[in-house]
Amino acid sequence: MTLDLLPVGQRAHITAVDWAALVPDEAQRLQALGLDVGARVALAHCGVLGGRDPLAVTIGRMTVALRRAHARAMTVSELAG
Repeated sequence: MTLDLLPVGQRAHITAVDWAALVPDEAQRLQALGLDVGARVALAHCGVLGGRDPLAVTIGRMTVALRRAHARAMTVSELAG
């Protein structure tokens, strides 16, 4: 499943990222924020209008706003509990 399809509140870890699907500068920024293979994340909120952008993703103690297209490039596996 990709990060954009993760249910709100569900914890997961990133198992793969399609970096080629992202603009290089944006990919570098996401990596700098820690959004890379092995990171534990949770979907905190989804936007309510239009395409439901942005998504609020919790990683560690910070919350990052992502475009749905960026989250779609990240494959995740759900964590129990």
